[in-house]
Amino acid sequence: MRNHPRIIGFLGQALNHEYGAVQQYLTQASLCTLWGLRDWAETFLQESREELGHADLLNQRLLVMGIAPSGGQLRPPRPGRDLRDMLLHDVDLEAAAVDLYSEAEAFATRLRDPEAAALFARLRRDEEGHLQHLQESLAHLEGRG
Repeated sequence: MRNHPRIIGFLGQALNHEYGAVQQYLTQASLCTLWGLRDWAETFLQESREELGHADLLNQRLLVMGIAPSGGQLRPPRPGRDLRDMLLHDVDLEAAAVDLYSEAEAFATRLRDPEAAALFARLRRDEEGHLQHLQESLAHLEGRG
């Protein structure tokens, strides 16, 4: 197993992204609870759990590589002023994840690091699913779906 500096960098970026997503979705769940939108609060809580699962996969990968995980550079959450605004922020968040994981997967493939490539591919697919779900939810909310 290799510890290529750029792979380590991608893993660190990914971990920061996932912890930031957890924070954003938890904040949105809390706002929805305060607004009386219980179904949406549960939806955002579920999203936070999925992102926490991604963070766990990244933590495990770093530990196997002999590196202590650190998610210490979180971006501030973007909760939104209303539900539509929340979904728009989340679309941006998930699109950034897809871009990050696509780039990381391509690099790991070029480096011939199949374990890292497989991890980034799995995360990319999960985030593509999140992105599609968010886009469909937004379209439905706006009466386009």
